[in-house]
Amino acid sequence: MGKKILPQRRGKGAPQFRSAKKGKIVALKYPQLDPSKTKEYTVKNIIHERGRGVPIALLVSDDGSRVYLPAAKQLEVGQKIGIGPEAQVKDGNVLPLGKLPEGTLVFNIERVLNDGGKFVKSAGTYAIVMGHEGEMTSVKMPSGKKVLIPGTSRATVGIAAGGGAGEKPFLKAGNKRRLMRSRAKKWPVVRGVAMAAVYHPHGGGRHQHPGKPTTVARNTPPGRKVGHIAARKTGRGK
Repeated sequence: MGKKILPQRRGKGAPQFRSAKKGKIVALKYPQLDPSKTKEYTVKNIIHERGRGVPIALLVSDDGSRVYLPAAKQLEVGQKIGIGPEAQVKDGNVLPLGKLPEGTLVFNIERVLNDGGKFVKSAGTYAIVMGHEGEMTSVKMPSGKKVLIPGTSRATVGIAAGGGAGEKPFLKAGNKRRLMRSRAKKWPVVRGVAMAAVYHPHGGGRHQHPGKPTTVARNTPPGRKVGHIAARKTGRGK
């Protein structure tokens, strides 16, 4: 029978392979407000959440309601934040895409109104409002792709905070492991050909080579399902 390999054990979703819940605060979503009204909040604190690169801004309104959102670059405690169509176009404020002029930098963009924000949420990222086409707004994503999003969808003006954190070296393997553990990422990654035959189908042999085709079918048994799974092309391109 052989031994269950690591990808096979990860596929079952056991607790040791899941994202850690300790240190997580809350899902970051825009509040569901009347789209015709503007509400003002005050930044009470800027906090860190385990496994999340962008800092979190805790916003509190006059009526005591609390909102957690990704912080904009250079956001400060005590700053006033407006959410709604009448808010000023300045860093940290949240407005519908249809109300933003061309060339505005935005992040945390909704796909549709009141979905809470789906696009451009990583630290240091931003998209650019390219123009308006009727009820739709053209937005250039960080990848360079241009997409059309409804003008009623909300976005935060500015650049997501936390950029440049990836340039800091980890210095110790333990630091890297704790980061990957918080994000449920597989780390360290070891090549299958470097393993023994009992641990991986590509392991074993006198040299580090798979010894068999690395393309497997979609319905391959779990212990053998490694390499290029259901590859569309297996030959050399011409």
